[in-house]
Amino acid sequence: MTKKTPWWQWLIMLLVAAFLLYFAFRGVKWQDFAAGIASCDFRWIGVSMLASILAFVVRGLRWRLIMLPLNGGITRRNAYDGVTVAYLTNFALPRAGEFARCGVIAATGKASFESVLGTVVLERSWDMLSYIIILLVVLFAGESKFMEFVSENVLAQAAGSFSATTLWIVFSLLVIAAVGLLLIYKYRKRLGKNRFAGKIVRVMSGLWDGLVTGIKMKDKWTFLLYTVLLWACYWVMSYTTILAFPQVSDLNWADAMFLMVVGGMGWIVPVQGGIGAYHFILSLAMASIYGIPQASGVVFATISHESQALTMLVCGALSLFSIYLSKTKKRKTV
Repeated sequence: MTKKTPWWQWLIMLLVAAFLLYFAFRGVKWQDFAAGIASCDFRWIGVSMLASILAFVVRGLRWRLIMLPLNGGITRRNAYDGVTVAYLTNFALPRAGEFARCGVIAATGKASFESVLGTVVLERSWDMLSYIIILLVVLFAGESKFMEFVSENVLAQAAGSFSATTLWIVFSLLVIAAVGLLLIYKYRKRLGKNRFAGKIVRVMSGLWDGLVTGIKMKDKWTFLLYTVLLWACYWVMSYTTILAFPQVSDLNWADAMFLMVVGGMGWIVPVQGGIGAYHFILSLAMASIYGIPQASGVVFATISHESQALTMLVCGALSLFSIYLSKTKKRKTV
């Protein structure tokens, strides 16, 4: 059982999203916004949404490869449903989606929640590594303005928020956590006799099993291929959205990659579904790098975000319905 999220946490996240939306839309004339929406070629947005669905499928296939050493009976449908339910959950509670997809697999009885969580940690580590590689490619192979934007609007802000004292505190906490994990592992048998400590040991053991079995997966080259395909889908989503808007249609494939990277920063911010954060950072990047008017940037960000959000919500809801029908069918056959 998970604890119910306090109402004030929901309120804070909603206020942050509203605050970012305010700054993204501030100064935008609604007639210009409406005109921008009207000029959109929604056929290209449809292609972008199809690429988004394909990305869900590819992510599910890739995640399944990591989970197969845990249980060869985990199906492609199980993995896909876990992925889409995770995206749907993030709209209710940011970052909770990773736990939700572990729950989807654990509910099938094919693997424990803790071991599946280990595979998610491993998969997300690959995502972070891939993101960093693409970011470096964009920064050093693209225009110098890309580097200026990231350094001024991202790195400088991040550096300013961390003092030397804060860094020492973070470092100390990491050391304490590492020592604590080593002690838990060393005295795991003795701790297992205690009810509360035993639960911690079981969680850590399951997490470790998921990490280790994921690393032992056989089809490592297939995993890398799926990783490339996944990011290719994200790039197609970005580029087709560019093609949908006459105001930004002069941007090229490299610009689409840059906007994909910047948009990814917006989804990382812990607010429901990246709402507000995505709009703010993407419109800011388009104005800073390309001199695109704020209204056009906000329209682009809005259509890009809401089309992706709609795809996530629909696919997630369909997966939940499919899981419900599957459980109902099993009850009737028992």
